[in-house]
Amino acid sequence: MRHDETDQSLGAAGSRRGAGELEAAALAVLQAAGTALTPGQVRERLGGRLAYTTVVTILSRLHAKGVLSRVRTGRAYAYAPVADEPGLAARRMRGVLEAEDNREAVLARFVSGLSPADERLLRRMLGELPDADR
Repeated sequence: MRHDETDQSLGAAGSRRGAGELEAAALAVLQAAGTALTPGQVRERLGGRLAYTTVVTILSRLHAKGVLSRVRTGRAYAYAPVADEPGLAARRMRGVLEAEDNREAVLARFVSGLSPADERLLRRMLGELPDADR
């Protein structure tokens, strides 16, 4: 970075934003777009303050995590989310569960921490409650 340039990944208070924050912002832009975008288009919709290479890195990381798909468009790639927000949340939950050895204990603790309404919803989805109780 040249001395006269500001670090484009700095927040308003001058502190660096975390990778997770930048990834979330880029993902939100792509979800709102409803179509695949190039890194330049994502950068523009993020306000144009991030370095192009920073946006490419963010999108490449999200692609490597399986969160984004990409297709070649000329010399660049265009990126799109592989799932909507509920799908991405489900993917994160699955990843946490798959990382644990005692899946039964994890699921039991998860379910025991649900609100009564969420527990009823889960039971309905699993077919344990009749439609009349919905």
